[in-house]
Amino acid sequence: MKLLRLKITDPAGFRSLPCGFEHHFRTEWALQEELGQPTAFAPFVCAGPNGSGKSNLLEALAAIFYQLEVQRVRRSFLPEALAELDDLGAPRAFELEYLIFLPFQSLQDALRYAHVRVEKKLDGSPQMFWLNPEGFGSRVDGLVDGGLCTEQHREFLLPEYVLGYSSGENEILSLPFFKMRFVQFDEYWTSLRDSQAYPGRPETRLAYLDSGFSQAILLCNLLFAEGGRLEAFTQDIGIEALKEFRIVLRRSVLLDEVQARPFMAPIERASLSTEEAFQANRPVVSLDEETGRYRLNVLNLLEEHDPDRLKTSSRALDALRRCATLEFHDEATDTLVLDYWVNDATRQAFQESFDRNPRALFQTFQVLLTLNLYTVSDTLKADLYRSDSHYVSKTVPILASDECVMRFKFVRFSKRGLAQPIMLKGLSDGEHQLLHSLGLCLLFRDTNSLFLFDEPETHFNPDWRASFITRLNTCLQGREGVSQEMLITTHSPFLISDSKPDKVLVFEKDKASGAVSISHPDYNTLGASINKITMSTFGKRETIGGHAQAILDGLRARFEQGDENPDTLIDEIHLQLGDSVEKVLLIKAILDKAERRDQEAQG
Repeated sequence: MKLLRLKITDPAGFRSLPCGFEHHFRTEWALQEELGQPTAFAPFVCAGPNGSGKSNLLEALAAIFYQLEVQRVRRSFLPEALAELDDLGAPRAFELEYLIFLPFQSLQDALRYAHVRVEKKLDGSPQMFWLNPEGFGSRVDGLVDGGLCTEQHREFLLPEYVLGYSSGENEILSLPFFKMRFVQFDEYWTSLRDSQAYPGRPETRLAYLDSGFSQAILLCNLLFAEGGRLEAFTQDIGIEALKEFRIVLRRSVLLDEVQARPFMAPIERASLSTEEAFQANRPVVSLDEETGRYRLNVLNLLEEHDPDRLKTSSRALDALRRCATLEFHDEATDTLVLDYWVNDATRQAFQESFDRNPRALFQTFQVLLTLNLYTVSDTLKADLYRSDSHYVSKTVPILASDECVMRFKFVRFSKRGLAQPIMLKGLSDGEHQLLHSLGLCLLFRDTNSLFLFDEPETHFNPDWRASFITRLNTCLQGREGVSQEMLITTHSPFLISDSKPDKVLVFEKDKASGAVSISHPDYNTLGASINKITMSTFGKRETIGGHAQAILDGLRARFEQGDENPDTLIDEIHLQLGDSVEKVLLIKAILDKAERRDQEAQG
């Protein structure tokens, strides 16, 4: 995928992006250069001061693809709160253009990208247009006049996945993804309620992978460690091998009558009393005599109920059970405990059970973790779908661990330099961030996806920041038949120094109007020094901290008064301050003045 242009036409604007905001991501020359190097990868690095609108650009893209994704899945299911497709939240009017790598050959060998334009007018639904269908033969049958796409075209004209990650609690970026997580929950919940088949993975393509997915990301990469996956974690973090982990699954959860009622079959709801209907609908719903509440078999669609077919079942829970070293079922709580002692046989079992694809395992974990939202009421979900608040996730109740449908425990792995295996919680914040961002790239490296990373390197040491672009390239570069796009917001000059100027987006916010503008650096950023980038891009001319600068300014003031011995003052500067450009310049000024005085005294 390659972004071309974004324009906000909503009269209300979008966050700090005003109505009329427009950005062209690539010039024609830069685009042709990139198309000539189909396996190359370079992210857009979004830089600028705090509050300059960097995250707003990422959220705008996430919000647009959220609307397109809701529109795409409407034919199979949609929560009632999203029935009105004309109002899916801000921005309510926009234009977006991009190229998407196509999964099939065109009639012209050089033409592998579809040029897509998306338009949404105020009070209208998003419309997609394929602007270069010529050259693809019968593949584009069904286009409406003007290149307007039908539902069948959306399957391959939208990115395979839109993936968001933030190093902190960034509600600005996460809101569209957070809504989509509830859509994914409703997809499963609707299938369970109506006794429909479920594919075992989310149909929707947006995923915000926050810290709650760290263990899933690590497990999927380490269980499928071929293709450089393990090396990516070993080089900097020192992870050597996965040793063990546990999955705890609650097969059934307790619901009150209002929550449980929709799971009665339609005929039963009409002809039987409440208690009779619940009893008739076993084993999906049953009355829990001890609590007086109703017990829902929440994993019913993920496991096979015919004992003769368990060994060959392709359902997600059955696959996890086949790979387990030990299995224990607590009948009192209807909890299934799966223990894994990881060796070559374990890894082979996961390979065979999940089609040798770590992403298939990850999507199983994604479904199971999403089911932890089961306590959220329909009223709260409806409010969430309509919300534009940055703090909407704070309204969602947090479950105690023993109330979760799924949780990981005892994830242990060996780490270079340590005699005993450690748990994931034993890693530092920076190690977590590197594991998360690189692991996400490795899981989705074979897809045509859009990655939106918001300050993924905030806890990195300088060496990791300096090598982060290289690490991303190692994970994503050189993949045949796919093309990823990535935007990264950052305050680190190291990421800019590893990027060409056309890939660096410098954000500036007008103090009077609040409008955001984007420009490219007017100097060659690739290989530029950190001092140069700090001064030119971030507007900070000083290369030392504020407190040290105040001390240096005081020493400079004493020098300018001219009352002190130069040698004594220089000794004090050396004593108080470490090496810096500012210190060198001050000492040079003192020495130059002393030399001029000596020359004047001599002649």
